[in-house]
Amino acid sequence: MQKYRPINNKKSLPVLKIRELSQGYTDNSSDRCSSNIDKDVIINTGDIIFSWSGTLLVKNWTGEIAGLNQHLFKVTSNKYPAWFIYEWTKHHLRKFQSIAAGKATTMGHIKRSDLKNSIAFIPNDTYLSKLNNLMEPIYSKRLEVIRENQQLNNLKQTLLQKYF
Repeated sequence: MQKYRPINNKKSLPVLKIRELSQGYTDNSSDRCSSNIDKDVIINTGDIIFSWSGTLLVKNWTGEIAGLNQHLFKVTSNKYPAWFIYEWTKHHLRKFQSIAAGKATTMGHIKRSDLKNSIAFIPNDTYLSKLNNLMEPIYSKRLEVIRENQQLNNLKQTLLQKYF
């Protein structure tokens, strides 16, 4: 996002970096970027974010809209449901962390080849549909709870500002 510095902060977004992903929200110390960026690098609440360098993690973004920084991927699929993508990425996370730890001189990371060598078992359409009927409501509820927590955190910040 260094290439997309905001011209003025009124039309800017906070930048989602590993620190923000770890804490689950952006704050006043978060860098800013222009809001005029490609939609593929705009992150919304609930998006699946995968950190492939430094601190390797996979999380649903719990903060508000932000610009995606380097070392992070927004994981999406036009073919498979979000819960399926999230769970398979999470399944491989420990292996990715082990690979990165073995390379850590300054900041451990994985390569694209590590991703390509990771196998996901894809059920046939009928079975995937049955799984989706079970998993989608659970995953949707998870995202709903994330959004509720975000609203509560915003309310907390507003109230704290009034008292301090």
